[in-house]
Amino acid sequence: MNAKDRRTQQKDALKATILAAARDMFLRDEAGRISMRRLAEKIDYSIGAIYLHFPSKDALLNALVEESFAKLSQALRKTRRKDPVETLRAGLKAYVRFGLRYPNHYRFAFMRRPKPGPYQTHDAFEYLRECVRRCIEAGRFRQVDAETSAQLLWAGVHGLTSLFLARPNFPWVGRDALIDETIANSIRGLLAKTSGGQS
Repeated sequence: MNAKDRRTQQKDALKATILAAARDMFLRDEAGRISMRRLAEKIDYSIGAIYLHFPSKDALLNALVEESFAKLSQALRKTRRKDPVETLRAGLKAYVRFGLRYPNHYRFAFMRRPKPGPYQTHDAFEYLRECVRRCIEAGRFRQVDAETSAQLLWAGVHGLTSLFLARPNFPWVGRDALIDETIANSIRGLLAKTSGGQS
């Protein structure tokens, strides 16, 4: 490895360290009392090193949100199947499993109060829209409104994921079974009669 590659690797490693520490601090301190100085102290680096990567706290916050959504989108894109309904089912299941596997990423992306202003949708929701549209175009779903249906499906899996994270000690009947049944019920209500009502 030459000197340039080594510097790039060190720079990327520091950026990852900053993001990981900042994510932990933001999640622990919803009151917004976090400062770049406190973050520098936490990771034992100079404040200048942090500003080199992130010129402001807002820039750091935006990077954390984008990192979370990018990680989720990557997981969803691996769920494509030949059958559009199976793609949708696999994507919804991957969404829940992402939240359970990466709870800090999930909480940061979906369970924090968003900043004021218009909401910006991300690739993960666009993938859900695309899956629903494909199901409608293939005649597997009734002629439902794709946007409404996508939001309905998202509300179902987000609610389940959030409950799992917020109430881990609740006597769930069986996490995997509950995930499967929630998704099956959500999809069942959208299926066209020609699909035989099967989910």
